[in-house]
Amino acid sequence: MEEESTPLLSNYSSDDVEPSKADILDDFIEEYIGGFRWSQALQVILISMASFFEAQQTFITIFADANPSWHYTQGTSNSTACNSGSNICKLPADSWQWDRPARTSIISDWSLLCTSNKILAGLPASSFFMGCLLGGIILSFLGDSLGRKKLLILSCLTMSTASIFTAFSNNIWIYSGFRAVSGLGRAAIGSCVLVLTTESVGKQWRGKVGVVGFLCSTLGYMSLPAIAYMARDYSWRSLYLLTSAPAIVYCMLIEFCVYESPKWLLEQGRVREAVAVLNANLDPNRKNLSFSADNIRQNTLNRPESTGGAPNPSLLKIMSDRSIIQQLTMAMLIGFGIGLIYYGTPLGLGSFDFSLYLSVAFSAMLEIPSAVLTFYLARCRRRTSLLALSTISGGCGIICILVKRWVWLQIGLQLMSFFSACAAFNLLMIYTVELFPTTIRNSAVSIVWQAIVFGGAISPLVIAIGEGYSKILPHFLFGVMIFIFGPLVLFLKETVVCSRCVEDRV
Repeated sequence: MEEESTPLLSNYSSDDVEPSKADILDDFIEEYIGGFRWSQALQVILISMASFFEAQQTFITIFADANPSWHYTQGTSNSTACNSGSNICKLPADSWQWDRPARTSIISDWSLLCTSNKILAGLPASSFFMGCLLGGIILSFLGDSLGRKKLLILSCLTMSTASIFTAFSNNIWIYSGFRAVSGLGRAAIGSCVLVLTTESVGKQWRGKVGVVGFLCSTLGYMSLPAIAYMARDYSWRSLYLLTSAPAIVYCMLIEFCVYESPKWLLEQGRVREAVAVLNANLDPNRKNLSFSADNIRQNTLNRPESTGGAPNPSLLKIMSDRSIIQQLTMAMLIGFGIGLIYYGTPLGLGSFDFSLYLSVAFSAMLEIPSAVLTFYLARCRRRTSLLALSTISGGCGIICILVKRWVWLQIGLQLMSFFSACAAFNLLMIYTVELFPTTIRNSAVSIVWQAIVFGGAISPLVIAIGEGYSKILPHFLFGVMIFIFGPLVLFLKETVVCSRCVEDRV
C-alpha cells in the first residue's frame, strides 16, 4: 500500500515510536509561541535576507567570467575576416579589439579566451561549487554545537569576506582559491536560514515562512543583472565589492537584531536565554501566563524521554539497508542531472548572441512561477511529475542545437529548460523528504542536495570545454544528461496516492 504524502516541513512521522526530548521541547515551545507576531515577521525577513546575498555570490561569475564581445578594427580587410572566420585566436592582434574595456571580465583581463587549457575559464565557477561540497561536509557538523545564529553569521561572513578578497586577485589561481573559500561559506546558509526561521515561529507557520528564504534567493538572483548592467564599463572587481560589502554590514545586523533559536537554546541548557526569547515572542493570547526558567524546567527538562537506547547513526543505518541505498542512489543521480541544468543554464547564457543582462533577468524571474508550479505539483504523483519535468527540461536542451538560426527560439527553449529544472529541483527535495524515514531524513536530504551541487560543480567545466567546439554544445549535453537520469525516478517509491490528487482537484 502506498504511503501518504508528508508535508515538506512536517515535524513528526509515523516512524516515530515515542517522543524524544527534542519533540517534547518543540511541543512546549509551540504551546507558548504558536501565533505569529510582527516581531517574528521581522526576524524571518532579516534571517531570510542571507539567501539574497547567497544567490548573488552563486551566480556572480555569469558576469565576472563572461566572454566579452569584440569587433574588427577599422582598416581590417574583409579577406582577413573571411579567412579567419570568427575565431578571435586566429586573427592578428591589431585587427580586433574588445567592445568594452578589458577589465570588465577576467577572460579579457587575463587573456584567457585563447588559452590552450579550456578548463581554466570554467575553473573559478567550478571551484565555488567544489567549495560548497566541502562546506556541506564541514559546516553541517557545526549547526548543533555552534548554534543556528552563529553558524549563519560565520557562513555569511566567510562567503562575503572571501568575495572581497576575490576582488584583489591578480591571477586565475588565486581567484579560483578565493571562490572556493566563498563557496565553503555559502554551503550552510540555505539550511541555516530554513532552520532558524522555522524554529522561530509556530508549526502552522513553518511552511509559509520557509518560502520567504526561497523568495529572497530569487530576488538576489534578479538583482544581479541590474547591478552588473550599471557596472558594465567598470572592472569585474567592482562587481564583487558591490555585492559583498553590503553582506558584511548585514552580518553585523544579524548579530544585534536577530535572536537565537529558542529550541536550540533549551537543548543546550541555556534556559535563561531561552526564556528571554520566548517572552519576547509570547502569543498575545497567553500574556497572562507566568513564564520563567522554573516553568520550563518543570514542563520539559523533568519530563520522561525516550528510553530506546543510543540512537543509531544515520549514515550507518543508511549503509546497512540495501533498499535505502538503492533509493538514495537513484535520487542522487536524478539530482546530479537536475543540478547540471539548474546551475549550468544560467552560467552558459553568455554563449548566445543575445543580451546577457536580459537573459539572466528572464531566467531569474522564472524561479517565482516555478515555485508556484511546485506547490500545485506537490499534490500529485511524484514520479509522474518529476519524469515530465525532466523530460521537458532535457528535450528543450536537445532541440536547442537544431535551431541555430533562430536566436529567440534558442533563448526560449533554454528558459523553458531552466524553468522545468527549477520546478524539478524543488519537487525532488520534497520527494526526498517523503522517501526516507525520520531517523535518516536529514542525512538523506543533505546527500541528495550535495549531488545537485556536484552537478553545479561539473557544469562550468562542461561549458568551458564544450564551447570550444560549439556554443550550443554544452546545453545539448546538459539536456542529454537529464534525459538519461530523469527516467530513474521510475525506480523510486511513489509517496502520493492518486485518489488524493483527484480529491484536491475537485
